[in-house]
Amino acid sequence: MGMETQERHLPRVLGLWDIVSIVIGGVIGSGIFLVPKDMAAAVQVPLLILAVWAVGGMLSFFGALSFGELGAAMPEAGGAYVFLRESYGSMISFLFGWTLFLVIDTGAIATLTVAFSSKYLTHFFPISPLGQKMISVAFLLFLMIVNYVGVRWGANLQNLLTIIKFGALVGICGVIFILAKGNASNFVNPSPKTFSGNLLGSFGIALVASLWAYKGWESSTYSAGETKNPQRNLPLGLFIGTAACIAIYILAQLAYLYVLPAGEIAKSDRIAADAMNLVVGPIGASIISFIILFSIMGATNQNFLCSPRVYYAMAKDGIFFKGLTAIHPKFLTPHVSIIAMGVWSMILILFFGTFERLFTYVIFGQWIFFGLTVAAVIILRKKKPGMPRPYKTWGYPITPIVFIVAALYISINSLITQFWNAVSGLVIILLGLSPFAFWRIKKAKKILAMDWVVFIVGLLVWDTAALFLLEKIVSEMWLVISVGGLVLINGVIIALVSRLPKKEITAH
Repeated sequence: MGMETQERHLPRVLGLWDIVSIVIGGVIGSGIFLVPKDMAAAVQVPLLILAVWAVGGMLSFFGALSFGELGAAMPEAGGAYVFLRESYGSMISFLFGWTLFLVIDTGAIATLTVAFSSKYLTHFFPISPLGQKMISVAFLLFLMIVNYVGVRWGANLQNLLTIIKFGALVGICGVIFILAKGNASNFVNPSPKTFSGNLLGSFGIALVASLWAYKGWESSTYSAGETKNPQRNLPLGLFIGTAACIAIYILAQLAYLYVLPAGEIAKSDRIAADAMNLVVGPIGASIISFIILFSIMGATNQNFLCSPRVYYAMAKDGIFFKGLTAIHPKFLTPHVSIIAMGVWSMILILFFGTFERLFTYVIFGQWIFFGLTVAAVIILRKKKPGMPRPYKTWGYPITPIVFIVAALYISINSLITQFWNAVSGLVIILLGLSPFAFWRIKKAKKILAMDWVVFIVGLLVWDTAALFLLEKIVSEMWLVISVGGLVLINGVIIALVSRLPKKEITAH
């Protein structure tokens, strides 16, 4: 049985339009309905709002160009995880996958699911808090089952949801432009002020918001191992999908501006609903809420369709739970990884009321990983010049460098403006050091002394996080007792790890 499991492979069944659908479905979530307010409040000028969408789209497209080269050269399950591993080694790639599982993707799933059951479904009928949690669990179970029984089933659902939400957005824009009594002067008034440092800072704030709305295209690379003709379909799918998102975002922003000036957009929490209300009356809010339900489902399904492949790849490398390498004998899906991801998302929803805050913490680290992944294009050109590259990044090295600078800017901006959130995000990432070192020690024939150093440093990170949390809820005396308890726990953990099958320890 074990040999049979090892011989199974993820089937290559995803075509070009599946990749396009994954990109569009992952990018278009709730961002286009929420972000315009923040952008208008930051820059206040319609031409600058449109410029922010264009620049954010250009940067995302530059990132897609680089991911396209990497995906075509290394069309394996795991995508960005594989790119990071080949460029920087297993520790950086593990920390990426660890954070993806612990917070980034599962936190995104939890956030989207709660929004589905508590913010938008309740627009149509009242639901009790218990009912909202039950609907959230049922929602996740449905998507888990669809993706469990076959990648083709998950892709078909993704295609359907993407067609519905993309078509609905185009339809909304058409209704506004055709039926609304708009004002074209809203596109240019008020005019931009004289250039200043404050204006540049405001533009940067708005740009960060736009890049959040554009995020999601990178997940398509996680399914590279299931893509037919990945050397062509993966980069082409990234380009078409990203370009389509840029076009629909700018079109939607123009539609909003046609009926509402920038100053009103800056005050609107539900800009799409407000714009539709001006055209078709109160039913507009119901139409938008209905569309957002499909949009949320598509974005959530994209996570289940793509992200479990990262955890599968980590487990195959021997640095994550071994069971996650399992491929279902009938459905040929990484079914255990799908279940693990779904169960952890449910735990976040049911037992961690602060999961949305945890999700915001990792924005800082997430953009560091983005920058590192795009930088891998440059590193691998030097490190592995003979690697087959069916597609090479257009505009190299300018386009990847521009994206890397943008990722660095967002990370530094987060560190300055949200210092403690950024530090908390860094701690969440570094909590992965001990698990990484444990799996390395467990599988290694020769244990590197550095693995023990990383393991112990990781334990200290866990201790620091634990003491920080305890300091808020216990007295000083209990805090001192807790320090002693942590020392004892660390000793037990180190003793248990040292009792793993004896292996030679080497400094090299």
